[in-house]
Amino acid sequence: MPQMSPLSWLTLFLFFITIYILYNIMNYFSFIYPMKTYKISKSMIKINWKW
Repeated sequence: MPQMSPLSWLTLFLFFITIYILYNIMNYFSFIYPMKTYKISKSMIKINWKW
């Protein structure tokens, strides 16, 4: 039905692409990654060789 077609297919395509990109950006940046903190303890292991 021609009366249902959008005025410009390119405009509609760009509209949906921008919505898709914004949706992906919002999902990517809304997830909060937990901070990984490692406590590095430098301990020397003394090995006494008996030979």
